[in-house]
Formats: sequence, structure tokens, C-alpha cells
Amino acid sequence: MIKIIAVLCSLSSPAICHEQTVTTSDFASVSMQSCLMGAPQLADWMKQHPAERLAAWRCVIGKYDGKQA
Repeated sequence: MIKIIAVLCSLSSPAICHEQTVTTSDFASVSMQSCLMGAPQLADWMKQHPAERLAAWRCVIGKYDGKQA
């Protein structure tokens, strides 16, 4: 499974950032190519989270534990 990991920063406190797994089972069709090109799923996810700014993203294959950005 390919996961999209986004680094998100709060619009109200730009210095406060965190990593978030953006993909879910709803996005099972994510390919490495679509992930590397910016993934339409990422844009859709960001529309649902207007209080955050996308600072970066990366693609992860397999298990991902998560960490603070």
C-alpha cells in the first residue's frame, strides 16, 4: 500500500506543524506515480481541512508509524 504523508501547518500558528497520513481505505487506488505528481486525493483532502496549510508531502510504501514534523 502506498500512503501519502502530508506535513501540515496551522494557519493560526504557522510554526506549529505536524505529519498526517492523508490516504485512507477510500484512496486504495493511489499509485506511486500519482503520489509523486501531487495526488488528486491530497487536493480533495485539503479542501476538507481549510484551517491547515500544506507545507510538504511524501509517498511511503508499506507501514508508516508517524512522527512529529
